[in-house]
Amino acid sequence: METATKTTWNIDPTHSEIQFKVKHLVISTVTGHFRQFEGTVETEGDEFETATVRFSADTASVDTNQPQRDEHLRSADFFESEKYPKMSFESTGVEKTGEGTYKITGNLTIKGTTKPIELKAEYGGSMTDFYGNYKSGFEITGKVNRKEYGLNWSAVTEAGGIVVGDEVKLALNVQIARPA
Repeated sequence: METATKTTWNIDPTHSEIQFKVKHLVISTVTGHFRQFEGTVETEGDEFETATVRFSADTASVDTNQPQRDEHLRSADFFESEKYPKMSFESTGVEKTGEGTYKITGNLTIKGTTKPIELKAEYGGSMTDFYGNYKSGFEITGKVNRKEYGLNWSAVTEAGGIVVGDEVKLALNVQIARPA
C-alpha cells in the first residue's frame, strides 16, 4: 500500500483572523483578536481528516480596540504576556462530521495550563490565488472557560453585575496555503 505524501500548509496571516468574544456586564459582547499568530496544518495528500494542526498566537498582540483594556489583558490578571508570551494549540485528532464539516480535538495551552478542547471547523473551499498559491479556507469555532486557564480576574459592579463573563467564544477565519 502506497502512503500519501505529507503536505505542510501554512496559515496565511494576511487572510486570516483569530477572534474571541466575551460577555461584558452580561449585556454586551466585547470582541478582540490577536494580531500576531502562526500555524501549520500537516496532511497526507489533501485529506483534512488526516491533519495535524499546530497554532500559536502572541498574547501581547491582543487587540480589543481599547488600549487601556488591552494593557489589562496583557497583565498578570489575564495573559501575563511577559511571562507567557505565547498561547498554543496542537490537535490530537480530526474527524469529518459531515459534508465540509470537521471536529478538531486538541490541547490548548494558555499561561502554562494545558486543557483538551473541541473545535468545529467548516470547510469553505479551495482555490488557486493570483500568485499560483493553492489555498483552502476554514471557519473554526469553539468555547473555553477562561478561568480554567488561570485568567481569573473578576469584578462585580455596585449593582451586582459581573464585569467579564467566564465563557469565551472563539471564532477563527483561516486561510491555509499549500506550497506550489
